[in-house]
Amino acid sequence: MARPDLVIFDCDGVLVDTETVGNHHLVKMLGEAGFQTTFSELRRTYTGMPMRAVQKKIESLGYPLGDDFAERWYKAIPVIFENVEAIPHIGEVIGAVQNAGIAYCVASSANVEKMHITLGKTGLIDHFRDVLYSASMVARGKPFPDLFLHAAARMGYDADQAVVVEDSVAGTIAGVAAGMRVFSYCGDAHADREGLAAAGGILFDDMRSLPALLEIGR
Repeated sequence: MARPDLVIFDCDGVLVDTETVGNHHLVKMLGEAGFQTTFSELRRTYTGMPMRAVQKKIESLGYPLGDDFAERWYKAIPVIFENVEAIPHIGEVIGAVQNAGIAYCVASSANVEKMHITLGKTGLIDHFRDVLYSASMVARGKPFPDLFLHAAARMGYDADQAVVVEDSVAGTIAGVAAGMRVFSYCGDAHADREGLAAAGGILFDDMRSLPALLEIGR
């Protein structure tokens, strides 16, 4: 595979280890609204989707969450992610991409404020401060391709010049729909390996193997 000109990183689950604690809190919030679900089901069904899309889908099942649901979620973020850590070895990946002179950015379902919080707490924000793209910037979030196409265009690249690094089925579907190669990280014990493969992702378990997949390191 050819070396890409642009690497687009998802944020949650790829750069920062937020999925476990975040989804446990979301299970609690949904339960308080009358929608009973489990951590495993939430991870499998909703991971990677913008919060507005999660709310719309759950409300379509007959569970009104309230106009302030997303606002309450984002208000709780500084507490939820107080002790968030970076994904193991992601710093090595970022360094390899930088050393290879390849452009990179973040395209996340989260809003920019949340990314500043989680990336800030893990010391990664200085790598991405000016290249953060959120689903709030486009009409449709993941699993639609809009966000990745928007990010590539803003960075000055065509879709076929870019690759995506994802960890969710929704994000993998979005990247493939955008016409990009998608490397789907499944180092998390709760990763949906079958779903990621079915969505067209190139699976890998350890961030240390990603530079070789990107043709920028061995």
